[in-house]
Amino acid sequence: MEQELYPASACNTENVNYADSITSILELHGCIGCHSDLLASGGVNLSNYQDVKIYVDNGRLLGSIKHEDGFSAMPQGAPKIPDCDIAKIEAWVAEGAPNN
Repeated sequence: MEQELYPASACNTENVNYADSITSILELHGCIGCHSDLLASGGVNLSNYQDVKIYVDNGRLLGSIKHEDGFSAMPQGAPKIPDCDIAKIEAWVAEGAPNN
């Protein structure tokens, strides 16, 4: 059984924004390193809001980071990113994934 690293009470998903929260998560977990203008692995570029929004809108961002069936699990060959970071991305997406 997988242990939850961040109890729900410790994961603040309020006031999540693209400029600080989402870009920090994507950078911290190597998403930008593999999916940027310089190296768009798999043709996926996550280095700017417009491109991230494409993968939010088509469901691939959440499907991949949550390791859901039918999606390429990301980060590739590694465990899922922490549940709290996924929850923050989900909260941002639920708010319409604003460019804030």
